[in-house]
Amino acid sequence: MKFEGQKVLVIGAGLAGCDAAMFLASRGVKVVLVECKTLFLNPAQKMKTYAELVCTNSLKSMSPDTGHGLLKYEMNAMGSYILSKGMEYAVPAGDALAVNREEFSAAITKGLHEHENIEIFAEEAANPLELQKRFECAYTIVATGPLTTEKLEKWLTQDLTEEDFYFYDAIAPVVDADTLDYSKLYFKDRHKELSEEEGESADYLNAPMNKEQYEDFIAELVNAQKVPAQNFEDYKFFESCLPVDIMAERGVDTARFSCMKPIGLEKSDGTLPYACVQLRKENLLGSAFNLVGFQTRLTYKEQVRVFRKIPGFEEASFIHLGSVHRNSFLNSKKLLNFDLSSKKYETIHFAGQITGVEGYTESASMGLYAAWQVLRKLEGKAPVQWPVDTGVGALVNYIMTVPKPSPSNINFGLLPTIPLTKEERKNRKGRKKLKKAKASQRARESFDQFMSENN
Repeated sequence: MKFEGQKVLVIGAGLAGCDAAMFLASRGVKVVLVECKTLFLNPAQKMKTYAELVCTNSLKSMSPDTGHGLLKYEMNAMGSYILSKGMEYAVPAGDALAVNREEFSAAITKGLHEHENIEIFAEEAANPLELQKRFECAYTIVATGPLTTEKLEKWLTQDLTEEDFYFYDAIAPVVDADTLDYSKLYFKDRHKELSEEEGESADYLNAPMNKEQYEDFIAELVNAQKVPAQNFEDYKFFESCLPVDIMAERGVDTARFSCMKPIGLEKSDGTLPYACVQLRKENLLGSAFNLVGFQTRLTYKEQVRVFRKIPGFEEASFIHLGSVHRNSFLNSKKLLNFDLSSKKYETIHFAGQITGVEGYTESASMGLYAAWQVLRKLEGKAPVQWPVDTGVGALVNYIMTVPKPSPSNINFGLLPTIPLTKEERKNRKGRKKLKKAKASQRARESFDQFMSENN
């Protein structure tokens, strides 16, 4: 066997850990996977199965000219297990990839348990160095996510970094579809006209509001009781995933230009609502809907009271209510090498959200990246820096250069600027779209060439 006697320890069976473990195992590497979910759940988790999608069931856009579409192209080329299962258990969501959370998680858990090269241990990791030695592994990938358990967080803060970096994240509620009043709602995908003759149906359900309804709703969000931050800390939220109540506090029109924007959601009579709440299917049956962009700090009691003021929600029953949780991130620039190995302990690698990326696909892609670098080391090769004009390369470059940890999604702003000709710059209306298309094309070509040279 090519890697006889060489094992890799993976700590954490979230998206990054699962993709890292399967990447290595499918290439003949023996993997020891340590996960404690079956013993106890952290405050944000609800399932004992792996790769749980906590905040939403969406893996974001599939469109090739978006950052998430680019990242999926690269992950797919690397054989991402997470992405393949996402496609297998997808539910309708327009041009986004959304999944049935329970089936997706269960399938990934089953696949990992059945793989001949993966051995799974249910225990709480406390010290990666000791675990690596006990399981006789050559390398370790720590992929415990932003809600790392207390014992491992203690090792991190005492042995790796004394600085405390954290952000708060919020989860959107899920409503029971049978409890909605559909006479006040309508199905429509943003900017997309569907043809009944061709059997097309919209993936999003919309709750329109007039100006009076919207402003009353915003006032309720502002005045509602919120869950206070813990341990005398100030709330520090990721800007691209702000709770809807914080948007309301920032100004009456903030939500109307964000998660409640009506643009592209004309009603059947052609009129545009003043504001709109979008609902996305949680499963293929359409028995539950996720409130898109409605992450919240509101107490459970207040969520029920305030969200029932949304048109069609008067008698709504909620399957899951929203919540907030504290995320911890490493200062990757200070603590890690470009291959995500620790500067202090070079056999210990980190992957996923704990490195300073935000989002499901971003987390999984960092698992693939770390595993790819570890595989090179097992083959006796040196780690290689990725081109910064690729999706994965841009994410790694970001977390390794940002002055202060500030979690980021994948976006074209992380990639080098794309030059436009004089004629292209004249097209003010289509310039932004053109730049994205050209950046996406350049990134794919760069990625393909890099992989052909290094695989």
